[in-house]
Amino acid sequence: MMERLLRRCRIRNSLVRECLAECLGVYILILFGCGTVAQVTTSQEKNGQYLSINLGFALGVTFGVFVSRGVSGAHLNPAVTLSLCVLGRHPWMKLPFYTFFQIFGAFLGAATVGLQYYGDLNKMFADAILSYSGGQLTVTGQTATAGIFSTYPAEYLSLGGGFLDQVIGTAALLLCILAVGDQRNTSIPDYLQPLLAGATVLVIGVSMGSNSGYALNPARDFGPRFFTYIAGWGDDVFRAGRGWWWVPLVAPCIGGLVGTLIYEMLVEVHHASLSPEDQPSCQETTEHHILFDFVNVGGDDRPLISGNFF
Repeated sequence: MMERLLRRCRIRNSLVRECLAECLGVYILILFGCGTVAQVTTSQEKNGQYLSINLGFALGVTFGVFVSRGVSGAHLNPAVTLSLCVLGRHPWMKLPFYTFFQIFGAFLGAATVGLQYYGDLNKMFADAILSYSGGQLTVTGQTATAGIFSTYPAEYLSLGGGFLDQVIGTAALLLCILAVGDQRNTSIPDYLQPLLAGATVLVIGVSMGSNSGYALNPARDFGPRFFTYIAGWGDDVFRAGRGWWWVPLVAPCIGGLVGTLIYEMLVEVHHASLSPEDQPSCQETTEHHILFDFVNVGGDDRPLISGNFF
């Protein structure tokens, strides 16, 4: 009976399956990432510290990639999807669908983190969040809680400085992710790629996170921000930080393209062409498609990268 039920639930449209996988992958990312921030913040760093947050997001990326990579390639980030479209490794037609479901998955993940603090039926966030903030859902100040869900700049950071910070961080992310997925550069075992994607997010967090929380991902920031807007924090989530909200939307997309261009121009374009005897057989090519979700670009077999992400 269960098998028949599952067969009836099977979705035949490949785009729908991919979008649902992206949604679930980002959901896992935000569930673990923002969940870690919530625990560290509301416990006043008694149950974790800044490194805990970095580990939470890194492992969230890792398991988000594991969840979705076999179906959608585990982009988990509109900046990643956009970069792959520019490279010709992903159809432009799918970009808006991937982006919407990535944002939706982030929204659902943030909502789940909020529900974990559900207490009084008349007060959605009656336990840890309101206890920490003194009964108010605040965006700024010593007991602000909106930063549990989305990023805000440090007080010293200008909009221009924050924009540059996000461009550099996302460029580093895409550069490293492309290197991890480039089988002609370093042949990394398939099962290690999600772990290295998470490690990339971890090292960016511990080296570049203090300025603005290293969003690196429009979906990761906007989905939870929209959740806080409708859940009681109000329009301050869009006004705080001198209107910071648009920076994590625009800068990561530019940074992703910059990192992609740097890697392509300095590394991948210089790979030697495969000789005829080194070309894979039909059977090997089929196996590679199954294992790495390869797409053919310009006559070269290259993997559709898995990545953040966050």
